[in-house]
Amino acid sequence: MRLPFRRRRAARGEPISLIPLAISLSSLAASPAGALSFTPAPAANLDLSQLGRVALAGDFSGISLYQFEGQNERPFRTNGSEELLARMPNGVFASIVKTDATIRTMCAFDTGNGTVVVMGGNFTSIRGSDSGAAAMQSAAIALFDPATAAITPVDGLSGQVNALFCDQDRDAVYVGGSFVGANSTNALAWEGEERGWVNLPFAGFNGPVTSIAKASNGNIIFGGSFTGLGNASTPSTPDGQIINLETARIAAGFSSTAQGFSDPKNVICSTSGKDGAGNTWLLADNTPGFWQAKFKYGFRPTKLRLYNTHQDGRGTKTWRFTALPINGIMNLTYVDPESGRNATCTSECPLSNDKSVEFQDFRFVNDVGMNEFRIDISAFYGSGGGLNGVEIFMDDIFSYAVNDFNEPSCAGLEYPSTATATGPWTETPSFSSTADYLTAQLQAPITNSSNSIVFTPDIRESGRYSVNLYTPGCLQDNTCTTRGQVRLTGQMTADPTKSAPIDVDLFQTNNFDKYDQIYFGAIDASSGTFRPKVTMTPVAGQSLTTMTFVAQRIGFTMINSTGGLNGLYEYAPGSAVNTSEFMKSAFNSLGARFTTGSVVNALATTGDATYIAGNFTSDTMGGIVALKGKDATFEALDGGLDGEVASMFPNGTNLFVGGKFTSTSDNSTKGLNNVALYDTSKKTWSPLGAGVSGKVLRVVGMTMNVTGSTPEVVVSVNGNFDQLLAFGDNAAAKVGGFGIWVPSQGNWLQNVKLPVESVEGVLSASILDLAGNTSFYAGSLASSSLGANGAAILGETLGQLPVDIQPSTGSSASNSLRRRDGAVSDGDVNGVVAGVFDTKNGRNLTILGGHFTATASDGSKIHNLLILDGSNKDQVTGFGDQISQDSTVAALAVHGDVLFAGGKVAGTVNNVKVNGLVTYNLASKSFNTQPPALSGDDGTVSAIAVRSTTGDVYVGGSFTSAGSLGCPGVCFFSTSASQWNQAGRNLRGNVSSLMWATDNILLAGGNLTINNTASTFLAKYDTSSQTWDAYPGGQLPGPVTALTAGTSDGGQIWAAGTSSGSSAVYLEKTDGSTWQTAGESALQPGSAIRGLQVFSLSASHNDSALLKPDEALLLTGHMVLPDFGSASAVLFNGATFTPFALTTAPGNAAGSIARVFSERGDYFAKKRGGKLPLVFVVLIGLAVSLGLMLLIVVAGLVLDRLRKKREGYVPAPTSMYDRGSGIQRIPPGALLEALGRGPGAPPRV
Repeated sequence: MRLPFRRRRAARGEPISLIPLAISLSSLAASPAGALSFTPAPAANLDLSQLGRVALAGDFSGISLYQFEGQNERPFRTNGSEELLARMPNGVFASIVKTDATIRTMCAFDTGNGTVVVMGGNFTSIRGSDSGAAAMQSAAIALFDPATAAITPVDGLSGQVNALFCDQDRDAVYVGGSFVGANSTNALAWEGEERGWVNLPFAGFNGPVTSIAKASNGNIIFGGSFTGLGNASTPSTPDGQIINLETARIAAGFSSTAQGFSDPKNVICSTSGKDGAGNTWLLADNTPGFWQAKFKYGFRPTKLRLYNTHQDGRGTKTWRFTALPINGIMNLTYVDPESGRNATCTSECPLSNDKSVEFQDFRFVNDVGMNEFRIDISAFYGSGGGLNGVEIFMDDIFSYAVNDFNEPSCAGLEYPSTATATGPWTETPSFSSTADYLTAQLQAPITNSSNSIVFTPDIRESGRYSVNLYTPGCLQDNTCTTRGQVRLTGQMTADPTKSAPIDVDLFQTNNFDKYDQIYFGAIDASSGTFRPKVTMTPVAGQSLTTMTFVAQRIGFTMINSTGGLNGLYEYAPGSAVNTSEFMKSAFNSLGARFTTGSVVNALATTGDATYIAGNFTSDTMGGIVALKGKDATFEALDGGLDGEVASMFPNGTNLFVGGKFTSTSDNSTKGLNNVALYDTSKKTWSPLGAGVSGKVLRVVGMTMNVTGSTPEVVVSVNGNFDQLLAFGDNAAAKVGGFGIWVPSQGNWLQNVKLPVESVEGVLSASILDLAGNTSFYAGSLASSSLGANGAAILGETLGQLPVDIQPSTGSSASNSLRRRDGAVSDGDVNGVVAGVFDTKNGRNLTILGGHFTATASDGSKIHNLLILDGSNKDQVTGFGDQISQDSTVAALAVHGDVLFAGGKVAGTVNNVKVNGLVTYNLASKSFNTQPPALSGDDGTVSAIAVRSTTGDVYVGGSFTSAGSLGCPGVCFFSTSASQWNQAGRNLRGNVSSLMWATDNILLAGGNLTINNTASTFLAKYDTSSQTWDAYPGGQLPGPVTALTAGTSDGGQIWAAGTSSGSSAVYLEKTDGSTWQTAGESALQPGSAIRGLQVFSLSASHNDSALLKPDEALLLTGHMVLPDFGSASAVLFNGATFTPFALTTAPGNAAGSIARVFSERGDYFAKKRGGKLPLVFVVLIGLAVSLGLMLLIVVAGLVLDRLRKKREGYVPAPTSMYDRGSGIQRIPPGALLEALGRGPGAPPRV
């Protein structure tokens, strides 16, 4: 058990280093530098050169290639825990530091040894991002050194930090929040590890600090919900809370054996002072001894009251008080009953033997926590010592969930502290916490009436109090994964108009003990007509299967105050604090003009002006004002805004503000709707689009590459809204409380049609452009390098298709992939499921099918099938309203000019009912005469395979008939005869995949039966014999959901599916006779394989029995890998799986990739590059030979001609006369003689 020491001197935390990372981030200007680097993932080396365009289709809103270790597709955290984040070179946010709660504020501080990031929040632990890093206890504040990647907790605070300001001029970090530390409350200064915490001259504030800024005059401005300087105080009547001895474990040493006097419990609740059996505890004769009490909670006593015994002349003479378990003898003060003077004692404290002295009070000099104490009696009167009564008191006001720890029932108090629990609870040991606590295990659905507990304190004095909820850490009881949110409600004053009600939601996911301030303000003392109460219940609707609900205690601390302030205070460092001169400060004076109970939420200084924003009003201002220049001239900013401002972000002359408002106070600028821009140079307000649909809680700056390689500043807004409101040509966009405004585009990122990142989640704070252009962010984000809905182009990088597909709603990997047999009949498939590129007859079409909504080029909505015409200015069209919007297109194929689209397709085309399959003429852009509808079973198509030699279109799915033709599972449509035909007569069942292994062998995967007897998960159809047979090699573990060829001749096949009777996926390969398993044990539960494709590689891997060195198998779907998590596409090299593509989806879920498709489907083209058929080799050789012979003949003729010219030959006469008269007969000898002559004079005839 941890003892409740409330104020401790700051201790220096030991730093913990992150794992060194291996590559500097030089490829992106906004990337972290220095020690922050990221290890590149192994290159995929896919050779796409022979495939033309390649695309990935699925259910996602963002997609990234796996390029750096640390990338993942985990959703952002919704349990209240946040991280310190930095950007990877591909734009994805990476976790650098993890905490168990919120990082609310950050600033950069130069320590002399480099710049560190100071983080403040309500976290209780912090650790590195590596999965093996241990959590370090860190209460509310910690340091991160970007140069060494070291994390250092800063000890000494208890509570939460809301604001930080790093003042390099004074080498100090000003810290504000709701905490205690050193001897201050809610405000302190930290001056580096050497000096540590330093009390400010005014000891803090009597209420929380929410913001700190430095004015242009160099003074520090504090904003919050305080009314004066000061810190916690004791009630005017101290020692008012009685520590419960009635339920403590009582023991004694060397007790008397006399009947009625041996039980040490006799002295509990014994305040009459009467001696006698049952009222008195005695020691054995002439023997020292002790009386001891042990508790299940810790406390800090302020007073001990002892009643001495006079039984038979006995009594205690001297004694000492030992605090346990620290084994410390306590210093006490008391009033000597004989002299009436104050006295002190330690090891031999006296107790009077005067019967007229009913009891004596001893006050503790030191504020020490304990959960056990012992009274050692060293000397006695008469024959032995003893006591008649023991009482112990404290100032701290608590209401414990375990009622045994509240004030004792025997004390006769009028309004004792109590707790009332409803529902089943169990008491949990304190472990390292300060007290045992109650635990309830709640099962889904979680409601606010599942369990509850009402805390009722013993408030004896009205005043201003800080009310804090104490929550035990989850590491100690191993419940971190099941902790959730709780709601606190209550009323603190009898008159509801005198105080705001408590209505707070908090997470209980803290690793170590923490407290959260749930109320600050007036509390009325308990009376017969009113008692302050706090009710704690679970937050309804949490997505937890099992929730661990814990309840320990609520504390009530009275706050001392100088008064005179109202949410603003100007502190001049180095100057004395004079409360009588408060109103000489323009800032303090401004606060005094606010209405009572006002709150300053944010401060920002830009130029020579300090902007003050919050929940305040007056006759001339509301929500936001400014004080400008050294003389602090007041500026009303058009009267401010008509509601609360919660946050601000200054960037140059632009001041972005968020909160709950609709217009300026004077109505000069309307339509602001919770987020707005104030131009500090033009002094004008303008909206961001049309605003958002709910309250904005945080406005935080970011950097992003929007239109080029140079990052620009964009603005994130977080809050309780679900829409970016429509404006101009931009329709309303559904969001989850997060939006990004792009000033250069004058639009929200969600509306910008540019290849930019996808980001969603919560962003609490940022530091932009630290040394080396490094930016740091605090929050919980899920991000992708490319925002794209449903489809993306795959090349050297990822690219968008010029289409506007709306994000699917309520999708998730688990929902989209629920069906084990791959069927689409459930209607649970979302996003893009199928795609095809059509380049026949001069067309350039990209066709996408699935279950989605998109916007056509004419502005109309199209559903579930989209045609992008690249040869017609990227015109986007669809099927129109003849096909039901509830349809899902699961398979696509193009034969000639005809598109075949199958799935859960229904509608009426040209007054003809269609079901399962629809055809469309791409040349005429109109529907053909439709094939008869498919029916029976679910009437759906899951796969389409066109036979290349005949043009017949084979479809597989869940149906039994095609028109009037009985055709279960697989049927083919003859494009020449325009009719359905049965593919064999001996197959039944549901088909999820089809593939042509050869021109004559069709493979069908699913849950099948052959000849009404033999069950199989993979069957082959021989078009020659028109019969089906089970694929050889034995039965697969379960229905096949994906097939692909392992070689170009179809002799090897890859198959994937889900095992029957379990949720385990399998992946196997066959050579046509034997199946081999392929690393399926590496695919964890929750995996679903939707597509397979073998790719050629540009670089080889190690050889394996399953894949050649220059091949890899791409799996698409939702694969869960050990020590990594989920990935939407993974590469298998025959031995190991490596993530390839990661996705995110709306609703904070991982996305999924259904399949990859390409313009040219010859994935083995590279393999055949040097192995042409023999006939072509022979023909090429013959052509080369003939060409060489021709060249030789031509060369010979040319050389002969040149020789003749050199030897004096002239053309022979061509007339008959010349020829006839000039011919002479030459004897053969002369001819032969001439052959032996060398070159010389021309021959003579």
